[in-house]
Amino acid sequence: MNDLVELAGSVNQAAEKIDKVQLTVCMGRVASVVGTGVEVAGLHPPPPVGHRLLVVSQEPESSRAEIVGASGGRLLASLHGAAQGIAPGQPVRVLDAATLSPDRSWLGRVIDPTGRPMDGLGPLRDGPRARAIRAAPPQAGQRARLGPRLDLGVRALDIFATCRRGQRLGLFAASGVGKSTLMSMLARGADTEVTVICLVGERGRELREFIEDDLGPEGLRRAVVVCATSDASPLMRRDAALAAMTVAEHFRDEGQQVLLLMDSVTRFAMALREIGLAAGEPPTTKGYPPSVFAELPRLLERAGTAAEGAGGGAITGLFTVLVEGDDHDEPVADAVRGILDGHVVLDRAIGEGGRYPAVDVLRSLSRTSPGCLLPEERPILLRARRILALFRDMADLVRLGAYRAGTDPAVDEAVRLAPRIEAVLTQRKDEREGVAEAFRQLAIALEAA
Repeated sequence: MNDLVELAGSVNQAAEKIDKVQLTVCMGRVASVVGTGVEVAGLHPPPPVGHRLLVVSQEPESSRAEIVGASGGRLLASLHGAAQGIAPGQPVRVLDAATLSPDRSWLGRVIDPTGRPMDGLGPLRDGPRARAIRAAPPQAGQRARLGPRLDLGVRALDIFATCRRGQRLGLFAASGVGKSTLMSMLARGADTEVTVICLVGERGRELREFIEDDLGPEGLRRAVVVCATSDASPLMRRDAALAAMTVAEHFRDEGQQVLLLMDSVTRFAMALREIGLAAGEPPTTKGYPPSVFAELPRLLERAGTAAEGAGGGAITGLFTVLVEGDDHDEPVADAVRGILDGHVVLDRAIGEGGRYPAVDVLRSLSRTSPGCLLPEERPILLRARRILALFRDMADLVRLGAYRAGTDPAVDEAVRLAPRIEAVLTQRKDEREGVAEAFRQLAIALEAA
């Protein structure tokens, strides 16, 4: 009986795919090839921007591309892969816009932006609905409000950047500050049902290390990993972020609580920059064309809660931002900080001092934190912030011996209690506690010795 049910399901899926086959084909020709971009002529009527093309090349496999612009009667397209084997005059066929059909069976799998498996575990089963990877966010006036606070499982974040379900936070860090380890802690420890992890421009050798060592079987079991490595084309790196958001939206629309971890928004913006410049857009700040700063909110606004009454699901998004040269005011970081609901700063000096995760709690902020703290937790948090801020201001004087104990009671308290607060913030990657337990440990640390 089970075999018959599976056979019937396969037949239905095959019938749906047959129904989607285009019966009319619009053909054109390659006019020129420059880098990973091609100019196409002869398509009448011309398809809109965002549609995919199929270039019939001399290579064993045809090459896919996407229309990214139009100029002088010719279409400008960006290739999914290399331009090797493509030459002027080769035929071009129009396809539909890019779609994915996510399914719950995708949990525990690693896929590329087109939905093909990267883990060698066999083909993926398509879900019942094909979703365009480009989609509009829920209408602002109909969107549900943020849910209750969320246990992230990381004390530094649960205390100083308390998060709510459906919130979007940015993780701002330079390279080598423990960002991947923090992401693995969130993937394993956050109180959500599904995790979608997006790796944009990741080093190829690090994919298995992250999955097997950092994420582990426990984290992977409830996760879908979408990856485009650094050698992928700009279009594939861009589509990794769009595909991951599409998978997260699928589970959100099923009423699930989803954690979306994206590493990194900066590499997504760099891919957009390459596509935009190749299409002839003028460069602006640091070479980024205007379309980059229009595309960022379109992506980030898709995370969050669903429309009111749509099942109660939510996407809690944590998006990493690579700050080049530790410049937290560079264009992408500045734009993302203004879009998201808070920011978490990872500091290299804190990591070099041996405290991990290396979160600079005084520079980190959750805009929704005041609305989800209990009345007894607010004074604990404010006192801890005051103590850490005063200790930071006086640390050099204390180390040099220029401050004499007993001169200022507030400074004496900060010198005594700051190390105890730092001990609470220090956490191994296999530790996991909720918000209430984190505040309890902080309250104990603040008790007079």
